[in-house]
Order: sequence, then structure tokens, then C-alpha cells
Amino acid sequence: MRQYRWCRAADRVTYADAHVADSTASFACSASRFATMSLHSVKAFLAAHAPELRVIELTASTATVALAAEAHGVEPGRIAKTLSLRVGNEVVLLVTRGDARLDNQKFKAQFRAKPKMLDAADVEVETGHPVGGVSPLGLTRPLRVYLDHSLKDFDEVLPAAGAINAAVRIRPERLATLTGAEWVDVTKRANDEAKSAAAG
Repeated sequence: MRQYRWCRAADRVTYADAHVADSTASFACSASRFATMSLHSVKAFLAAHAPELRVIELTASTATVALAAEAHGVEPGRIAKTLSLRVGNEVVLLVTRGDARLDNQKFKAQFRAKPKMLDAADVEVETGHPVGGVSPLGLTRPLRVYLDHSLKDFDEVLPAAGAINAAVRIRPERLATLTGAEWVDVTKRANDEAKSAAAG
């Protein structure tokens, strides 16, 4: 037997087993409401600052680089992943190409500190977006945003748009303008590692 709850914010039904406490169903509805608000915040930001851009909503999950690349039919590098990091006492966002990895030496030289990934709860609190849908746009509060130079390998990239099935197609330079981001060089790519291994 199922116990149904209509979640108006998400415009859908959520459910839990009848024996599960109401708090469980309420939590599920709250999570859906949060995700919907996050998506709407990105849409509102774009409507105000970049009305020519549209959020792309898919039925498939795009919560990981691999899933997003497959769903959008692009190479993984074109997916712009947004990392939520704590650097010293400050929370910052770093956006890189999807197949790039942080280079600890470069990062420390740039920021004079080691990066610490935020846990899921802190990501939601600090950005207003769910893990898997974190966007540098439509943030719940102002955060310093950095774009890695690896994004310039592409004419357009696809950062998430506040939900695990949403993204926006945008030029890296336009993304930098909209977010007031600073360009940095703090990553390494798979081909860089391959070259280093061959040289060794």
C-alpha cells in the first residue's frame, strides 16, 4: 500500500510506503521543492541578464559528466563541471572542462591553499543548488567564481542549470562575463598525463 503526497512545487506526486512516517514523505516533497526552486533561480537569472539563453531540460539524468555528455550528444570535455570548494575560510566555485582534473601544484600556486570539496549538505546551503546540478548561475548568495582555461578549448560548453537534468549551452567568454569570473589555470587533462607518462 502506498501513501501519496502531492508536491505542488515540483508539480508531481511523491509517495512513501504507508508505514513510513509523514516526515519521510514531507522530506521527499521538500527535496523536490528545493530542486525546482534551484532550477527556477537559474531561469530567473538568465531572464534578467541573458534572455537569449535558454535552459535545456532533458528527461534523462545529467548529474555526472558521463551522463551529461551522453544525454547531450557531446564529448565529455564540453560538459562544464562546477566544483564547490572551500579555500581557507572562503567558499568558491571552480568551473572546468568535464574531463579535466585538479592539478594540486597549480592550485596551491594560484590560491596559496589546498582545496577542500564541500559535502552535499554544504553545497546546497552555499550555492542553493543540488549536487549534480550545481551551476555558477542563479546562486543563493554571491560567491567568487573561477573559470579554468581548459574551458577555452571549446566554442561552447554546457554547465548545469540548477537541476540534475538541466543545462545551458553557452560560450566560455559569455559565462565569464555573466558570473564575473576570474580565469585561472589549475587543471590537467588526460592527454597531459599521457604525455608526462610517455616522457618519463
